[in-house]
Amino acid sequence: MTESLAEHTTFRVGGPARRFVTATTEGDVITSVNDCDERGEPVLVLGGGSNTLVGDDGFDGTVVLVATRGFTVDPHVGVSSHVDVTVAAGEPWDAFVAAAVIAGWTGIEALSGIPGTVGATPIQNVGAYGQEVAHAVTGVRVWDRQERRVAMFTAAECGFGYRTSLFKREPGRWVVLAVSFRLVRDELSAPVRYVELAQRLEIPLGGRAPLVLVRDVVLTLRRGKGMVLDAADHNTWSAGSFFTNPTLDADAAAALPPDAPRYPADGERVKTSAAWLIEHAGFGKGYGTPPATLSTRHVLAITNRGGATASQLIALAREIRDGVRNRFGVELTPEPTLVGVTLEGR
Repeated sequence: MTESLAEHTTFRVGGPARRFVTATTEGDVITSVNDCDERGEPVLVLGGGSNTLVGDDGFDGTVVLVATRGFTVDPHVGVSSHVDVTVAAGEPWDAFVAAAVIAGWTGIEALSGIPGTVGATPIQNVGAYGQEVAHAVTGVRVWDRQERRVAMFTAAECGFGYRTSLFKREPGRWVVLAVSFRLVRDELSAPVRYVELAQRLEIPLGGRAPLVLVRDVVLTLRRGKGMVLDAADHNTWSAGSFFTNPTLDADAAAALPPDAPRYPADGERVKTSAAWLIEHAGFGKGYGTPPATLSTRHVLAITNRGGATASQLIALAREIRDGVRNRFGVELTPEPTLVGVTLEGR
């Protein structure tokens, strides 16, 4: 019996996997992936499926679902102001964030409500509301499919950047097994660096607030944008933001309209807002023809209103990409991993 990948992705689309394996231990993950590699069989490693769009034909190979769980705290920290914790790749990300907040560990509270698993977070360098996992990661343990060995990367070796990492830049080579974090023991949050969050907390930018309050406010903000998973809310039948915020050279940034957002990025580059570009190219909230439309709450999310196909979702993504390119000369880059579908074409 084939396993529908629509049951394992937050888009709720995707055809069957030829073979489906649930790996509940680190050894199971390594063995499952390595056995396929030795046979020359295609492998798709899947976590929470929150950042993956699978085509309607499914995956002609083995899907390995990483279902490892739990985390361990370094027993040698004593009364240190920091805590070092290593988390299994299959642990649900928000469950870990919730546990950290309850324990009084500061550093990832603004990343509350993000779907998916811990193992996916360093690949994408997940970030929101002024925090990124790169700020807290100390190491990532991986299975190197090329050299067929377990390897450990320090944070500096991970090559973190805006929504990217070494692991994303070399797709298919690395399977994340566990992620280590260093968090701060404190009842207050890290300094809040995001204007909207600071305003809702009624604190100055750079101020701090109780951890539990920051988590609650972030969850409220995300729910208001349809960014917290809810089976009854089709705005959450998505992968969150479908496009990353573009980073441009100085000339391309100068060519944007005067009121387009501009933020300093790495080097001399300038970051602008994908949401602003999409909206000002004529694609408002709810744009599209059901069952594939933009979210009614956030123009960055392409959503399945119920019964959509991957082909319909990717067609809408192409339309938006082309519209922004034609209007502003900016090429939008998809954030989710595309399996069996592509934005190339029209």
